Amino acid sequence: MTYPERFARRLRLPADDRSPAAARAAVRAVLTEAGLTELLDETLLLTTELATNGVVHAGTDINLTVAADPIGVRVTVTDYRSGGIDPLDSASYNSAMPEVTAEGGRGLLLVDRFASSWGTTHDATGKSIWFRIDRDPDARPATRPDPDAAVETRLPDLGQLAALLTVAPAIQSRLPVDQLVTELLARCHDATAAAGGAIEYDAGDGAGAQILAKFGDVGSVSVAVPLPLTAPACGKLMLAGDPRPDWRPLAELVAERIALAVQIDRMRTDEQRRSGWLTYLAEAGELLAHSLEEHLTVALIPQLVVPQLGRWAAVHLTGDGGDLRLASLTHAEESELEHLRSKLDAAAPALAAALATDGWTGMELPVPRGLDGIAVPLSARGATVGVLTVGKHIERQHSSEERAVVADLAKRSALALDNARIHAERQAVANELQAALMPGSLPDVAGVSFAAEYLPATARRLPGSGPGPASGTEVGGDFYDATELADHRLWVAIGDVCGKGAQAAAVTGVVRDVLRVMARDGRPLPRALELLNATLLEQPGDMRYATIASALLDRSPDGALNATLCLSGHDKPLLLRADGETAWVGREGTAVGLFPDVKVNPVDVRLEHGDALVFFTDGVTERRDGAAMYGHERIERAVRDAAGKGAKQIATALLESVEAFSPESPRDDIAILVVRCDPIR
Repeated sequence: MTYPERFARRLRLPADDRSPAAARAAVRAVLTEAGLTELLDETLLLTTELATNGVVHAGTDINLTVAADPIGVRVTVTDYRSGGIDPLDSASYNSAMPEVTAEGGRGLLLVDRFASSWGTTHDATGKSIWFRIDRDPDARPATRPDPDAAVETRLPDLGQLAALLTVAPAIQSRLPVDQLVTELLARCHDATAAAGGAIEYDAGDGAGAQILAKFGDVGSVSVAVPLPLTAPACGKLMLAGDPRPDWRPLAELVAERIALAVQIDRMRTDEQRRSGWLTYLAEAGELLAHSLEEHLTVALIPQLVVPQLGRWAAVHLTGDGGDLRLASLTHAEESELEHLRSKLDAAAPALAAALATDGWTGMELPVPRGLDGIAVPLSARGATVGVLTVGKHIERQHSSEERAVVADLAKRSALALDNARIHAERQAVANELQAALMPGSLPDVAGVSFAAEYLPATARRLPGSGPGPASGTEVGGDFYDATELADHRLWVAIGDVCGKGAQAAAVTGVVRDVLRVMARDGRPLPRALELLNATLLEQPGDMRYATIASALLDRSPDGALNATLCLSGHDKPLLLRADGETAWVGREGTAVGLFPDVKVNPVDVRLEHGDALVFFTDGVTERRDGAAMYGHERIERAVRDAAGKGAKQIATALLESVEAFSPESPRDDIAILVVRCDPIR
């Protein structure tokens, strides 16, 4: 017998994770109106499966049709993805239901198991799956049940309830935990028809309990089941209304599913947070490693802390007497800086006293009164260089994870500070050694003026720094020298020793001292260079050679300057005439320290009033800007505008031109020596 369909709903639902819940709501409304509430469980289960499959696998909008008659209900789900539906084969048809805890693998098997009848249709525009569930054949068509009538109670089929509570993994992986919990609680509502329900959750982080999901009125809780969570988290599922015997086992099953979802979300969140902290520490460590200036490192540390780890941060550094001084601080609110500074100044003695107590190395220090946060020693290589203090967040205390991050950052900061101090010490030693290899002053002789410029590799002269070597951490191999001899002649030299560092400094000292002694002893330059060559060959090590340009200067009666010039593997100097004419002078010879015999080719050069000899090392000619080199032609152009001017102006013009040639720091030492013939007044 065919009954007319008197209750129906037709919906178009989007390809959205919330569509299965909307489909269940439509089914529930139709069955309630038709008085078929005894069919709710099976119908909601199958509707959820088909709607979920349509959303996840088809990825299109779905049409839902629900139609009820006096003996049953028919549900049709249509999607708009073309293609057929594979029928159940014999293996899948005869297979058992999946395990209760399984989260997939049911599909059409559930439809075949619970539906009275079902079928599929498909064409080029999409496909439909329908099923029908009928009442017990012996049951009479009835209208809505009398709410006051006694209802027979029965324990639920937990396998069926587990299927009802299953959320497809594809949807579960995309849903935020609050939506997933709401979905599970909604399915619990479908199965129990409770008057109200809620999920209460406390993460154990001090924020207190919160309601993750809720429906109806939970003013009078009749069933409360704890969520099986790992401490310190806790929570419970609450149902309100007139309880049935099946409520508790169902609530326990829902609580397990919700606890699993919350735990997975918490582990995912914890992993993302830990990954974020690792990235933060790696980036902070890289920034600290690149800062080799102590004052810049000290200023950087609080900037790295705020606001990620606290509302404010400060660094105290230790002094010679063990006291602490406030070195840097920052605050999220700039207006609070001065007030914070006074509190930190007052807290310095207490922090110093705590540091002086044994057992605090690497551990948190007691925070002085008036400060709310954490204080960690800055210790590196067995020494404590200061204290890092971090203020708490405005709304909460630091978590244990944040304390561990602060401790890690303090270690990195202490190591960076220690490296900066070592770098400063090396720089000071290098500067002192470099200065010792250069003449303290150039000769002051009537009729002759001298000027020199020196720039070590990877260093730039600061504006306004004045004459003298620029700062660097390596002793360069370039040198220059000039001195007045006993017979009123002048000796000048410029050279480039192979290598850098201590070995180059040792060879430089030998070269300069031997040449100076030989010159003062009256030895001719060729003989002095031969003796220097023999001395270098006797030195231990392989890198012991040098290129040198040296000259003996003698003033003639007419005021001109006669120079005897010897080149030992070095570039020719530039003769700059007072009128701007230029010429490269000298003859090449053999570098010293390479071969037993050296070739020396002296050349005489005459300098008239206003003429200048410009000596330089290969750091000038080989200065690079990409593939281009500075070269000799640029030297001529750089000094030509300074022709007729003083030795200092000539040397400065050349150095500025060389520096401006490339934006990069020099890769090789640069030395310039200018000798000018001046009129005698």
